[in-house]
Amino acid sequence: MSPVIPILLALALGLVGWLAARGRAWAMRKEARAGGGDLHSLPNYHGWYVALWVLIPALLFSLAWASISPGLILGQVLSDPAAAKLPAFGFERDAIMAEARALASGSSDAVFNQQARALVEPFRSAMQQYSLIGTITTLLLGFAGGAFAFLRLRPDFKARTSVERAVMGGLLLASLAAVFTTAGIVASLAFETVRFFQFVGPGDFLFGTHWGPDSMAAPTQGVETNYGALSLFWGTIFIGAIIAMVVSIPLGMMSAIYLTQYATPTVRRWMKPILEILAGVPTVVYGYFAALTVAPLIRDLGHAIGISSASSESALAAGLVMGIMIIPFVSSMADDSIAAVPQAMRDGSLAMGATKSETIRRVLLPAALPGIVAGIMLAVSRAIGETMIVVMAAGATARLTANPFESMTTVTYQIVAMLTGEGSFDHPATLSAFALGMVLFMVTFLLNYIALRVVKRFREAYD
Repeated sequence: MSPVIPILLALALGLVGWLAARGRAWAMRKEARAGGGDLHSLPNYHGWYVALWVLIPALLFSLAWASISPGLILGQVLSDPAAAKLPAFGFERDAIMAEARALASGSSDAVFNQQARALVEPFRSAMQQYSLIGTITTLLLGFAGGAFAFLRLRPDFKARTSVERAVMGGLLLASLAAVFTTAGIVASLAFETVRFFQFVGPGDFLFGTHWGPDSMAAPTQGVETNYGALSLFWGTIFIGAIIAMVVSIPLGMMSAIYLTQYATPTVRRWMKPILEILAGVPTVVYGYFAALTVAPLIRDLGHAIGISSASSESALAAGLVMGIMIIPFVSSMADDSIAAVPQAMRDGSLAMGATKSETIRRVLLPAALPGIVAGIMLAVSRAIGETMIVVMAAGATARLTANPFESMTTVTYQIVAMLTGEGSFDHPATLSAFALGMVLFMVTFLLNYIALRVVKRFREAYD
């Protein structure tokens, strides 16, 4: 039986409870009105109160049972005499069990290992048994919760208060999900970073200039000299926070000013969605564009002006395309901020004799500064976390150079490189990815904090 069936049965039982409670509430309402009174809460709230008491226990148990029952099924199958000839541990045993489970559940029609055939019936029997247990328990929990709630229904029962508290609790859990996720990310990064710093000192890692980790070397051979990440930090800043911003800030700001101040309503209605399409293009498409079109042009331009070291993988190519990618982040935030400035401020400036350009420079842009800065910080955070464009256009060489025509790498590229393959998670080469991730997280966190402080410091309230 599919694990979805208990959930569907719980939903059906919740619907029955909702209808029964709502009908009961309507009957109580008629009786109360006949006596000159009325219900404390509308009938719909009574229905939702019972439905929640049916659904929440049943759904929680169904989700818990879906994660617990596979282990119980496996334990019962292993205790069967047919499993006595299986290997004790290892990949071969796991493969046999997987084949038997797939055939028993109907997702496969044949097995390649004959030992798996003898385990099909034990698997099928255990799956049916525990599926039946889960279904019956789900229904019993739903029925018990619904009966408890149904018996509490009275004309003076505050069903609305209970339902609103339940909804508030659900909203609180939804809002805390982001907090818990962030805390989990920080905890995992911090734990692995501490392990990495047992091999490499923080000073050598943050200020060393040579990056050459070797996952095949012994963990203690040349550790301090091979994990200097300063060149990675410089590459990340040079590509994502300098070159990309030089492209995106002027173009984004000019686009926002044109769309809000000079464009006709028809042009704005067409151009703004077209500009924002850039934010929806997959980054791998930008990577292909950078590698196949922009990078060769940059290389040929470098050779034409006498730069012999110009490479087909360059920081300039990656930065230019990255800047194009994040134009909508700057443009949209600036557009919304400028449009939010009251029309009275524009009219007052023009009435004082200022030109349109002077009004934009001296009135609109200062008034919209918090939103503009927030958009720029968001764009910087997006740029320094980009991976695909760097992988396909910037190269893998860690260089501490200011020549934009040379290949360069970033933190995100090295994180991908260190975590792909078959490296051990006890080796400093693999653990270095977590240290790089922690630094990147702290940088983006700092940028977001600065953006929030700027918005809070310079926010203006207009009537």
